[in-house]
Amino acid sequence: MSVREPIWPPLVAMLAIGGLYAALPSSLLAGAPHWLLVAIVVSLLVPMVILHYIGNHALHQTLGYILNSIVTAALILALALLLWEVTQHEVAPPQLLRSAASLWLANILIFASWYWRLDGGGPHKRARTVGHSDGAFLFPQMTMPPEAKAAAGEKEWAPNFVDYLFLAFNTSTAFSPTDVPVLSRWAKSIMMVQALISLLVIALLAGRAVNIL
Repeated sequence: MSVREPIWPPLVAMLAIGGLYAALPSSLLAGAPHWLLVAIVVSLLVPMVILHYIGNHALHQTLGYILNSIVTAALILALALLLWEVTQHEVAPPQLLRSAASLWLANILIFASWYWRLDGGGPHKRARTVGHSDGAFLFPQMTMPPEAKAAAGEKEWAPNFVDYLFLAFNTSTAFSPTDVPVLSRWAKSIMMVQALISLLVIALLAGRAVNIL
C-alpha cells in the first residue's frame, strides 16, 4: 500500500463488509454460517498485512483481488436471494429494510475497494509516482494548475481510500459520479454494475418495503 496512505481504512472496510454480511438473515446466506465470510476476510487480511510490511506488493495485490472477488460474489448472491424472496412475498417489511440497508452499505464499501485497488495500477504503483496525473478517474485536484496546487498545498496530491469511498458513495446514491469524471472503459463498466446493484436495492427492495408498511 501507499506509504503516504494509512494502511487501515481499506482493511477496516473489508471487516465492515464481513460484519454487514453476518448481520443478514440466514435465508440470504445460501446455507452458509453467519461467520463464514468474516472468517474468510480475516484469513486473507492477516497475510495481506504481513505482505505489505515485508514489501511483497505483487502477492498482496493478488490476494486483494481474490478477497474483493469473494465479497462481490457474496453481495450479488445475497441480493439475488433477496429479490427472490420479494417476488415470493416471503420477507417481512422490517427485515427487508434491514437487509436492503446492509446490502446498500456493503455495495459502497466493496466498489470503493475495487476503485482503490485498480485505479492507476493500484496503491503501490500510485505511491511510487510523485503526484497523481494518470488514472481511470479525473479527480478535481488533477485539473488544478501547478501554481494553484502548490498554493493549496496539494502539489503531490494523490487519491487515497476516502476519495474512492466518496466516489462509490456518490455512485450508489446518485447512480452516477458527481465531481469525478470516469475516463477508462473498465471503470465505466464496474460503475454501471455498482449503480445497477444500488438501483435494485433502493428502487425495488426498499421501495416495496415502504409501500407495504
